[in-house]
Amino acid sequence: MAGGVKKPVNVFKLKNLDDPAQVFNWRLWFAVFSFGLMGAARGVDEGLISGAFGSKNFQKTIHYSTYSTVEQTNIKANVSAMVQIGSVGGALIAFLVCDRIGRIWATRQLCIIWIVGIAIFMGANGNLGAIYAGRFIAGLGVGQTTVVGPVYLAEIAPASIRGLCTCIFTGFVYLGIVLAYFANYGCSVNLGERTIARWEVPTSLHIMFASLILILTFFQYESPRYLIKKGRGEQATKNMAIIRNLPQDDSYVVREINAIQVQLQEEEEATMGQGWIGIVKEMFLIPSNFYRIYLGLMSQVLSQWSGAGSITLYAVNLFALLGITGTNEALLATAIFGIVKLVAAVVCALFLVDVIGRKRSLLIGITLQAISMIYIAAFLTAVPKLGTVKNFVLPKSQKGASTGAIVMIYVSGVGWALGWNSMQYLLTAELFPLRIRAVSTSIVMCFHFANQYGNSRAVPNMLLPKATGGINPSGTFWFFTVVTIVGGVWVWFTIPETAGRDLESMDRLFSLPWYKIGIYGNRVAEEQDARLTEKEAAMGHEHGMVHQVEVVETVETSKA
Repeated sequence: MAGGVKKPVNVFKLKNLDDPAQVFNWRLWFAVFSFGLMGAARGVDEGLISGAFGSKNFQKTIHYSTYSTVEQTNIKANVSAMVQIGSVGGALIAFLVCDRIGRIWATRQLCIIWIVGIAIFMGANGNLGAIYAGRFIAGLGVGQTTVVGPVYLAEIAPASIRGLCTCIFTGFVYLGIVLAYFANYGCSVNLGERTIARWEVPTSLHIMFASLILILTFFQYESPRYLIKKGRGEQATKNMAIIRNLPQDDSYVVREINAIQVQLQEEEEATMGQGWIGIVKEMFLIPSNFYRIYLGLMSQVLSQWSGAGSITLYAVNLFALLGITGTNEALLATAIFGIVKLVAAVVCALFLVDVIGRKRSLLIGITLQAISMIYIAAFLTAVPKLGTVKNFVLPKSQKGASTGAIVMIYVSGVGWALGWNSMQYLLTAELFPLRIRAVSTSIVMCFHFANQYGNSRAVPNMLLPKATGGINPSGTFWFFTVVTIVGGVWVWFTIPETAGRDLESMDRLFSLPWYKIGIYGNRVAEEQDARLTEKEAAMGHEHGMVHQVEVVETVETSKA
C-alpha cells in the first residue's frame, strides 16, 4: 500500500479484511452515525403510538369512549397504521428523489416532511381526520428513511464492514424504540395520564430526531457512487478520498473508483439509448436482477407477517394480554423489551453479520423467533379464555406458564433483532447493481411498508374473539408460527451469502439458475474470484482489481 500503510487490527476476525487502517476513520463513523440515525424514525413511531393510546387525555381528546369495542379497535389500528400506509408512498418516491437530487438533499427534504406531519398530528386537537392526515404525511418522510439511509450506508462502507455499517441503521431503530418506550413510561409516572403533556412530550421525539438528522447532513459528503452515476467523476474521487481518509491518487481509492465506473459502464451499455424503459427491462428481464427483486419482495412478506413487528407496535397490549396488570407495569415491561432488542441488534452488528455472515445470523434469529411463537401460541391455546372473555382472571396454576410466555416475548424480540429486522435492510441495500439500486430498493421498501401496514392494521382485529370477527389470540400466534417456519425454510434454499463481497461483485452470486443460487451461489462466486485472482497474477498486477481486470487501467503502487 502507498506510503507504508499498515493493515488494521482484525478485532472481530472479519472475512477479507485487507483495507488500510486510514479507511476506518472518524469521518466514516460520523457518516455512519448521521445516516444510521434515520433508523430511529421507524423505531420512535412504533414505540410511541401505543403509549399515546394508553393516555386518558388522548382518548378523551378523540372521544374514544363513545365508540363500540370494534370501532375502538378499528380507530386504534387506523391511527397506528397510518404512518405505514404513508410510508408506502414515501418509499415509492424515494428513488426519484435519491437519483435526482442525491442522497444528502433527499435526507433533508424527508426530514422536513416528517416534521410537518408530526406537527399536524400534535395540533389536530382531537380531529380524527387531521390525526390521520398528520400521521400519513409523517409517513411520507419516514418511508423514505428506509431507502435513503441503508443505500447511502451501503455505498460508502468498505466491503469488509458493510454489514456492521448498515446494521447501525437497525440499531437506531431499537434506540428509537427504547427512548420512545421510556418516554411513555416516564411521562405516565411523572405527568399523569390525564394531561396533554403525557402524550405530546413523547411525541416530540419525532421532531427532535428529524431536526438532528437535518442538521447533521450539512457536515456530510455526497455518495461517490451517486456522483459517478451523474457523471461527476472528479467530485466522486474527492469525496471518496475524504471518506477513506486517503490521498486522491492512492491505489485503494483509484481501484474503488475504477471498479464503480466499470460496473456502471457495463450496466449502461446493456441498456444504451433505452432510457427508463431500459431500466425496467434491466430490472425484470435480466434473470439475475429479477431474482434479486424476488428475494427483496419475499423477505418483506415473510418478515412482516412473522409477527415480531406487530409485537413491537402493540407490546403494551400484548404484555397486558399475557398477564402483566397495570398501565405503568406494562409500560415498564415494554421499555425493558426495547432494551433487549437494542442489545441484540448491537450484538448482531458487531459480532454476527460480518463474522458468521448474513444467512447464518438470519437463520439463528428465525429459529429463536419460531420457538417463542410456538410457546406463546401453545400457552394461549391452553388458556382459551385469555383475551377472549372480558375481565377473565388468570388462574394461579397458570402463572408460571404466563411468565414463560412473557419471557418468550423477549426471546422473539432477540430473534427479530438478530434476524429479519437486520437483514431486510442490509440485503435490500447491497443486492442491486448501481444503475437500478435506488429504484429497486424503493420498490422493495414500498412492499415492506405495504405489508407492515397490512399486518399492523390486521393484528388488533385478528386478536379479537371469533364471535366478533377475529381468530382469537391463540389463532393469531399460530399464524405467526407457520409464517416464521416457512420463512426459515425459504431462507435456507434461496438466499446466498453476501458478507465480505463488495457491491460491484454481487453479480457473481447470481450467475446460476434461480433454483441453485441459495445453495451453490457462494461456491460458484468464490471459484470466479479465484480465477480472477489467478488472471491478475498472470498479468503481473501486484494490486490488480477484483472486477473486470482486463479493462481497468493498471495503477502504479509504491512499495512500503
